[in-house]
Amino acid sequence: MNKIIEIYNRVFAPADYLQPLALLGARLYVAWVFFKSGLTKLNDWESTLMLFEYEYAVPLLNFELAAYLATVGELVLPVLLALGLFGRKAAAGLFIVNYVAVISLEDMPMAAYNLHLIWAGLAALVVIWGSGKLSADNFMKIK
Repeated sequence: MNKIIEIYNRVFAPADYLQPLALLGARLYVAWVFFKSGLTKLNDWESTLMLFEYEYAVPLLNFELAAYLATVGELVLPVLLALGLFGRKAAAGLFIVNYVAVISLEDMPMAAYNLHLIWAGLAALVVIWGSGKLSADNFMKIK
């Protein structure tokens, strides 16, 4: 049995070195997607307001407040996530922004829905595991 454990550890131990890179990649990808979306909202604010008023059905919020919150969230949280600064909180915030986006658009195409699932999964990994060794959180000893 010890021989099997030794072989297993020899084969899979190098994967431990990939975890910081995988978390960095997940953080950068999710941050890039949401930051781009925030810039799009900001670049055409009138269209953004119109979409939030007539297309998106954000529950419990006035459309204008929802537009502002979504835009600020999509511009600030990705920067924190990319840096790995308060990474768990930033990832949780983007998870919520993502969730609200999914429930607010009634006729979301399946391909877009699948992308939202990927982004949610990657954000959830950061919430669970933290930002990893390649992050400001690690450098500053923030859990």
